[in-house]
Parts: sequence; C-alpha cells; structure tokens
Amino acid sequence: MTVKVISMSPDPLQPYAIAPGWQVGNLLFLSGQAAINEHGELNGAGDFDAQLVQTMANIDRVLAAGGSDRSRIVKVTIYMTDMANFPAIVEARRKYFTPPYPADTIVEVKSLALPDLLIEIDVIAHTS
Repeated sequence: MTVKVISMSPDPLQPYAIAPGWQVGNLLFLSGQAAINEHGELNGAGDFDAQLVQTMANIDRVLAAGGSDRSRIVKVTIYMTDMANFPAIVEARRKYFTPPYPADTIVEVKSLALPDLLIEIDVIAHTS
C-alpha cells in the first residue's frame, strides 16, 4: 500500500509543521484548510463567504496535488466559529458538491488557529 505525504510548493502550512495531507492507498486525508492563501496570508478577514471561497480553493489545490478532485470527496468536517453561518454552508454544499453529497460533520468551535479565521474544513477523498 502506498503511503506518502502530499507535497505542494509553495506550502502555506509548512511554517506550522503541518503536512497538506497524506495519501494512504487510494485515500487522501487532507489537513484542515482555511482562508490562508498559498503565500500564507489570510484572505477575507471578517467575511465568512470570502473565507469559504479561499478555503475551497485550498482544498482543490491540495486534492490536485494528491491526484484527485472535489468530485471524489467522501467525507467533510467543517469547523465554524459561528453556527449562524450554517445557512451559507447548506448553500455551499449545493455550489461545491453534486449528489451524492459527501458525508458531513459540522462543529461550532470557540476559535481556530488564527484569531480572524471563521471556518476550517478537512476532507477525505479518493484518487480512483
């Protein structure tokens, strides 16, 4: 079975000693992605929708580096600092995914790694 780290360049998670994700066989396990662009800068401070767009772009980027894409996501875990944004998540599911939708867990948290982050998403996907 293949076990290897997903590598990217530039890697915005490198300063935090976090791998973008791991490939184990034909499964990809991505680290939580947030609104940090590829240069390590926060996009969309105070703007949930802008942070969601950047987060999904980051997910796409890591999936591509691992030989996969969003259509192969089987599990999503969403961490939000305010459950009032739940309607935006329901809308985003329809925008970013197609049936059959991935399994999903959503959790409200007090805070994320950086004070201005409003959302973080980790996913499990397959490569074939």
